[in-house]
Amino acid sequence: MKNSRLIAAFSLLIFLFAYSITTMAQAGIESHSHQIGATTDIFKDNTSFLFGMMELPFLLIAVVFAFLTANALKGGKFGKGMYLVAWGFVVMAVGHLHMQVEHLYGFNLFKSLLGDTAGTIAWYIALIITWGLSSLGFYSIYKTSKG
Repeated sequence: MKNSRLIAAFSLLIFLFAYSITTMAQAGIESHSHQIGATTDIFKDNTSFLFGMMELPFLLIAVVFAFLTANALKGGKFGKGMYLVAWGFVVMAVGHLHMQVEHLYGFNLFKSLLGDTAGTIAWYIALIITWGLSSLGFYSIYKTSKG
């Protein structure tokens, strides 16, 4: 049973890595370099782009394993803390996906729906929610482990 879970997790990792590679290919590293006005070496200028594309699958893996861990703890005080951390990771992953869409395509969902000022405020609220959920979750785990 444990081997099948390990194989499933490894397969998911390979799938997400392949997905990020195809995403980079579709986005067109060279055209992206021209978009941002880069005039030097293509890989040097696209380091942030490459890391941005790589972070999304790993954030998804973090979210999946956070919820798996919370489920394995079967609720309780540790499980409650881990669920808070997992939901914090979900908000963070959605925020990072939003940042990549804005970086690649120039589309900001918050500002498009809410306008410049309210969109910026909504972005900060999302950050506070991420930090708050993660902090509360880790604090809950810490408090429980202290006895």
